[in-house]
Amino acid sequence: MDDKLYYQDAYLQSFEAEIVKRGAEENGQPYVVLTQTAFYPTGGGQPCDLGTLGNRQVTDVEEVAGEIRHRLDAPIAEDVTKVAGQIDWERRFDLMQQHAGQHILSASFIEIAGAQTVAFHLGREHVTIDVELDTLAAELAERVERLANQIVMENRPIEARFVTEEELAQLPLTKQPTVTENIRVVMIKDFDYNPCGGTHPHTTGEVGPIKIIGWERHRGNIRVQFVCGARAFADYSRKQKLLQDLMRLLGTSESEACEVLGRLLTEKEALKEALQQKEMELLSLEAERLRKESEGLGGNLRLVLTSFAGRSMQELQQLARAITSQDAKAIVLFATTGEKLQLVFARGTDVTVEMNQLVKETLPLIDGKGGGSPSMAQGGGAATLPVDDLLSHARGLLLAKIEG
Repeated sequence: MDDKLYYQDAYLQSFEAEIVKRGAEENGQPYVVLTQTAFYPTGGGQPCDLGTLGNRQVTDVEEVAGEIRHRLDAPIAEDVTKVAGQIDWERRFDLMQQHAGQHILSASFIEIAGAQTVAFHLGREHVTIDVELDTLAAELAERVERLANQIVMENRPIEARFVTEEELAQLPLTKQPTVTENIRVVMIKDFDYNPCGGTHPHTTGEVGPIKIIGWERHRGNIRVQFVCGARAFADYSRKQKLLQDLMRLLGTSESEACEVLGRLLTEKEALKEALQQKEMELLSLEAERLRKESEGLGGNLRLVLTSFAGRSMQELQQLARAITSQDAKAIVLFATTGEKLQLVFARGTDVTVEMNQLVKETLPLIDGKGGGSPSMAQGGGAATLPVDDLLSHARGLLLAKIEG
């Protein structure tokens, strides 16, 4: 492990090494293998380090067949045999905080709830662990979070090292290692002993605050989302700004924000119901007006034939229902213009002409599609024909069916 400098010193930010191999991946991306490296490769749930080798950006680091490949944004010149490496320290320390925080939170779930962690993902914005629980109550989550932060504030030492088989047998491991040799254990005394190959800070205090931000049911377990350290401060700052903006908009204090918002939502629902009631009243009046202006047909039938501009098909359907509910002998032929030409045809209960068939015979004039039932049908197509001509055609078809 002498060539893996990140195991010797997780705080090492720069180093020098010789290039022992150059290559390119199948996609053409160049890579180099070095005599030694401080770049942690992707593994164990932890993303790789990024940074630079000389004047080249390291875009990915992965261990392949026992060699650590440093993938680059461009090849290093052939005459360059020795390079200086620089780790993106902000990223490295963030990953150290999140990974150590995961150890602490997972151990807290075991201590408080006897629940093991079965999966772990260190993402760009937050971290998740899948915990063996059927449900997670807020009170239990608070207890787990409180213990985790107690361990942080106690600033306990974190020791990460390779152990012998004899030592391993004596340790109260949180879980069994997935490898059989070169076993490395991360130890927080009297709290957590976890086989792990990741990078970690020297003390729990460096992890910073640990904050659970949510959880959900996932494949029979509970997936817990959380953030640590600098991410927790950023999350708090973002939410604090959001709260300040909300208080300013509501014109209230933090303690009264929820009450005021609840009252506004209640008022909104009441206004929404009142508006809907007024809209139905206006719709009923419009339906009555159109029915009175309707054309008389044979058999005491009445035809309401009207075109509109910019009204939705849903509005026309409601208006058509209002008319046909007022008059069982009414026939409604509506059209509305906009991005495309749309039709709504409807009939009262005393009318036998099938509206879906009438729509079907009308739509070919505008290369349209539609459907519906014998009592109400709708459809639409391209506005290739004047709306009055289309409705006139539909009226002719209707009259033919009535007379027939």
